Amino acid sequence: QVQLVESGGGLVQPGGSLRLSCAASGFAFNEYGMNWVRQTPRKGLEWISAISAYGDDTLYTDSVKGRFTISRDNAENTLYLQMNNLIPDDTAVYYCTKGDLPTALGPWSSRGQGTPVTVSS
Repeated sequence: QVQLVESGGGLVQPGGSLRLSCAASGFAFNEYGMNWVRQTPRKGLEWISAISAYGDDTLYTDSVKGRFTISRDNAENTLYLQMNNLIPDDTAVYYCTKGDLPTALGPWSSRGQGTPVTVSS
């Protein structure tokens, strides 16, 4: 079955950087778009970025554009999120999700257990 395992979260100061990883298994990783979403008690679940199956199309929500970069390594079945210039509002539990289509834009299902990110001084 689909397994998604996120890692790389932690405590970072404002302005700092983190790189999240998502190890995928149980499906043909190179055939599906992937997403990063995050969740907080205040905002609920928020989609933040997506990438197509081949990595040739990427999408971002406005609040992370220019600061976050999504990428993937299909040979390693791994999804990444490079997060730079972090701000306290980025504090959340981050999840990767498997898209239902090869495109970046589209519905998604299956998410991992999440990795917490805390941005605080």
